[in-house]
Order: sequence, then C-alpha cells, then structure tokens
Amino acid sequence: MTDRSDELTVADRDRHASDPARELALDCVTAGVEAAHPAGVVADALAVEDGRLVVTTVDGRTASRDLNGYDRVVVVGAGNAAGHFAAALEGLLGDRIDGGAVVTDDPVETERVAVLPGDHPTPSEAGVESARRVRAVATDAGASDLVIGLITGGGSALLAAPAAGVGLDDLRETTDALLASGATIAEINAVRKHLSAVKGGGLARAAAPADALGLAVSDVTGDDPSVIASGPLSPDPTTYADAFAVLDRHGVGVPPAVEERLDRGVAGEVAETPGPDDPVFDGVAVRVVASARTALNAAREVAAERGYEPLVLSSRVRGEAREAAKTHAAVAEECRAAGDPVDPPAVVLSAGEVTVTLGDDPGRGGPNQEFALSAALELDAAGPDGGGVAVASVDTDGIDGSTDAAGALVDDRLAGEDGSDRDDDGPLDREAAARALGAHDAYGALDDAGALLRTGPTGTNVNDLRAVVIPAGADDSPAADE
Repeated sequence: MTDRSDELTVADRDRHASDPARELALDCVTAGVEAAHPAGVVADALAVEDGRLVVTTVDGRTASRDLNGYDRVVVVGAGNAAGHFAAALEGLLGDRIDGGAVVTDDPVETERVAVLPGDHPTPSEAGVESARRVRAVATDAGASDLVIGLITGGGSALLAAPAAGVGLDDLRETTDALLASGATIAEINAVRKHLSAVKGGGLARAAAPADALGLAVSDVTGDDPSVIASGPLSPDPTTYADAFAVLDRHGVGVPPAVEERLDRGVAGEVAETPGPDDPVFDGVAVRVVASARTALNAAREVAAERGYEPLVLSSRVRGEAREAAKTHAAVAEECRAAGDPVDPPAVVLSAGEVTVTLGDDPGRGGPNQEFALSAALELDAAGPDGGGVAVASVDTDGIDGSTDAAGALVDDRLAGEDGSDRDDDGPLDREAAARALGAHDAYGALDDAGALLRTGPTGTNVNDLRAVVIPAGADDSPAADE
C-alpha cells in the first residue's frame, strides 16, 4: 500500500478505540478505506513507460495505450472519488492531459480537469448541469483523440443526465423509491440506465469515434463494469423490459413520465442502450483498478501485523443488512467455541453490498448502521462467552445511507438488558435497540451509544467494509501459558 499524507480522520478516535479489539477493528476498516483512495491507486496501478499509459487491474492483468499516438487526451468521469482521481491522474500525466471534466460531491483543486459539483445519493440540478458539461467534453473528442474515463462509485447519482421526456424530479422520485425498495445496485442501475442520456454506454456513444479508456474504482459486488456508475462507457446487457421487471419485482411505483419512457422503450419506439455488438465500443476498454478486494487486502495486512489470524469471509456479501449481521455474529461465535473457520485471536473481514428494505415512515440510518446494530444485539444474545468481540462496519465513501456517519463500531457489551452493562459510551437498552432496528432507526440508537463512526467524505468508494475482531479467550492468553 502506498503511503499518503492525507490519512483518513475518524472523529473521536480515542473513544472508539477504547480497548485492543475495538482499536484493531477501527484500524482495519481505516486501512481499507485509505488503500482504495485514488492517490494510492494511481501510484500502484498506473504508470507511464516509454510514452505508454500502463494499467494494472485488480486481478493483476495489464493493459496499455500509446499516449503519443493521439492528438489530444481528455478526461471525463463521475463519482465520489472522481475529483481525487482526476488530481492523482494529473500528477501522473501532467501536460499530456489537454482538459476535461468530472462531477463529484467531494471536490478538490486541479489544474487541467474541471471538477464539477453534483449530489449523492439523489441527483440534483447541479449534477444535471455538470453531466451536460462532461458529455460535451466527450462529444467534442475526435477520431484521433483518447478519452480517459474516471468511473467510480456514486457516479450513477452524480452524473445526472435525464433522457428525453424525463425530468429531474422524475429521476429523484424514482431513485428514492428504488433505494428504499431493497433492490440490488445492479437492479437499480438497470432502471437508471434506461432513463439517462449517458448511462448504459451513453457516454461511449457520445465520445465515438474517439478511443476511450475507462479506469474504474468499483463499488459493486463482482466488479461488473456495466454496473459501476451505471456503466457509462460499457455495453449494457439490460433492456427496457429488464428495467420494468425490476420495478414490478420490488413493487416500486414511478412517475408517469418514467413509466411512459419505459413503455415506449419496450415497444421499440425509443432506441435501446448500446449492447456488446454496438460499434461505438470498437475503441473502448474499461479496466477496474480498485475494488473491495483492494480494501480487504489492506485490512488483512493490518490484522496480520497485530498477530491476529485474518480471514476474508467474502468480498461479495449481499442481502438484508440485519440478516448478514446475524451470519457474521454466528461466525464469530463459532470461532470462539470451536476454532472454526479460524482460531482466535482472529479478524473476520468482509465486503460487498448489503441493503435495507424500508417500510412506511422509516427512521434514520444506513445499511452499515443497521448491520452494526443487528450485530450488537446478536453478539449480546450469545451470552458472556462473547469475549469482547468488536465489529466495525462502514461505507467506504464515508456516507452510510443519507446520514453524516460512515457506519458504526460496536461490541458484544454494547446492548444490555437494562443498559447497565456499560456506562462509558451510553450503552444501549436491549429492548429499545431492538425497537430501533425494527423501525430502521439505527442512527439514533447508535448515536446515543456513541457508536457512530464519522469520517466525512473519504475520497473513494469501494462499497461496504466490515471487520469482526475475535480476541483470544482467557485460556489462550499469554498469562494462561505461564
């Protein structure tokens, strides 16, 4: 992992890191977020050799483009990390970049690429105007130019370019309904692609006949380029019919303009998004340069350095947040009881995309907060043999749901029957915590307990990251061997 000066800051860090297990859980997720920052990613994954831009992907493959073979190199992009990505790329390519524009909600200073404002997770007027400018840069590129696309998590909302007949309010209402429905990001983006002028290969269509090289920081399970930021430079395997099926499957109501757009698409009255055989992709390639695996590898290194046995459970955890938490708690209990699948002291790591299906009148929170609250209740239910297990769960962009928290750090002593088990952080009453979880109001309960992790925008987004720290039991401690 490349060292950087702009390390992630966690508010009230000393209070959160009040014992070794909690400190390690926090350090694991912090290291993961830092490893996925574009400054380190560009240093580790990109290089210029004899005038060629060489790209190393997350799976170790390489690709290159001869920068000297193009009249101009322009940069476009969108996402939570797009501004930092553009700044890091400028540091590498310097005056080889002839201009460009990216849209983000985490702006930074740049010299050659305009960093434009947008909003996440719900699109805004600012995002619409910024998307227009990004699309104009791509459209202006000629056959002898190279368009470098910086594609990162959050780009679906930030690159807001409503299709003809669809207004911004229509997009906002549809986005909010999809996010509350429990649909996966792939399902949500199948709908978004068919309501946009740039998603689902639309930006590649605008850039043609220029060549394009997409550099993606993935925030989606499986790292499918057609799903990351709704695949603006990638062929779209989904159809208008698929988009309708998502709405039907999750019972999502949409504005009349959206329904009419999809109806016309199914009827063949509106052109489909470009598919794999479309010639607009003849000079286009998209390479994933950072993902949840990037974060997991860094977290694993931290655990090993502290003398804990690291186990990556999966980089593809998905489903309802509260249910995924129960599985992680069960794994921690099995480690303590039987030394399987790993013997303590151990750190169980996972990443992926958990979701929350909201009912009527939900409270505040996000998937990682709901995961943490559910884990605290499950670990407490295991009784006194929990052994100080700590759980940190964060969204790596620093924004869990629509709150000011990245996630939460809890342990197996957080929830007591009467709130008496802990008195340092304002412990949770078990019954009140269970009610908060049932009402999807994890934010308030965790905030009262001092468990919320606040980082502010992190400059990256590789989705959720979790660390479950299982210390050695009393019989395994160094003192027991003396």
